Amino acid sequence: MQLTFRIWRQEQAQAKGSFKDYKVGELTEDMSFLEALDHLNEILVLQDESVIAFEYDCREGICGQCGVFINGRAHGPHSNISTCQLHLRSFKDGDTIVVEPWRAKAFPIIKDLIVDRSAFDRIIENGAYISAKTGTAPEANAILIGKAIADRAMDAAACIGCGACVATCKNSSAALFTAAKINHLNSLPQGKLEAHQRVLDMTTQMEVEGFGHCSFTGACEVECPEGISITNIAEMNARLFKAQILG
Repeated sequence: MQLTFRIWRQEQAQAKGSFKDYKVGELTEDMSFLEALDHLNEILVLQDESVIAFEYDCREGICGQCGVFINGRAHGPHSNISTCQLHLRSFKDGDTIVVEPWRAKAFPIIKDLIVDRSAFDRIIENGAYISAKTGTAPEANAILIGKAIADRAMDAAACIGCGACVATCKNSSAALFTAAKINHLNSLPQGKLEAHQRVLDMTTQMEVEGFGHCSFTGACEVECPEGISITNIAEMNARLFKAQILG
């Protein structure tokens, strides 16, 4: 199998980037997309060329590090998967695959396909935790949580922070990510004490980071590897309105 990879190359944040084509052979349809990039980088090493910088970690759809645009779509042609879960069987022999980094003001490019997503970290730092005394873990049944509440919290907690929602949004909004992190904790009894302050702090930090406003088109939900619903955004907005009223 032979494919042409048209990949965005950019040496560093201030440099002018451009697409560069690489024809790569000896590929198989069972290879993952990231394995194909590994194979290409091995070829570049042998040719004494600069390898393509891209992020990854678990390669199991868990960590959210590997996200890129593939043929104009976040994570590639399929819904509800991450880039590392994409395989070459999704393409045809001879295809040209366009690969580029996330495009968002709040995600500046570091090099090639790697972007700086530390804006997400700063949103997390501003409330996505529960203040509690350290010590031994409490008894599991000490706080009983109904299944409906637990399921809602776990659905929100499934967010892996890959950034696809921001990259695919026409406004580069981080509303789905922020909403998932807020609703996860605010749904649980342990998170109720700080619920109002959490939503105020995290939404404020989201705006400080330069993310755009949500216009509720639903593109983020479509491209989310975990299929997190945009109803989370509506719930976050309701919580925010209530927190603002209560001061």
